[in-house]
Amino acid sequence: MNRKTMSNNATGFGISIRRARLGYGWTQEQLAENAEVSRPSIARIEAGQDVSTATLTKVIDALHMVLRIESA
Repeated sequence: MNRKTMSNNATGFGISIRRARLGYGWTQEQLAENAEVSRPSIARIEAGQDVSTATLTKVIDALHMVLRIESA
């Protein structure tokens, strides 16, 4: 997988997180509180930027989402 593909995947993932957050009617701050992460971490995820796996896991759990990873 090349850098551009990875960047596109991160952006798409960020959009999914934002949609889920808005589906709950939460602000970034509210999601951060529920996930026990910082608000800037939420902003980075939604912008498709790098965050730790631990942070992603907390956010996914707070939104009751499932992350599925498939090989190409």
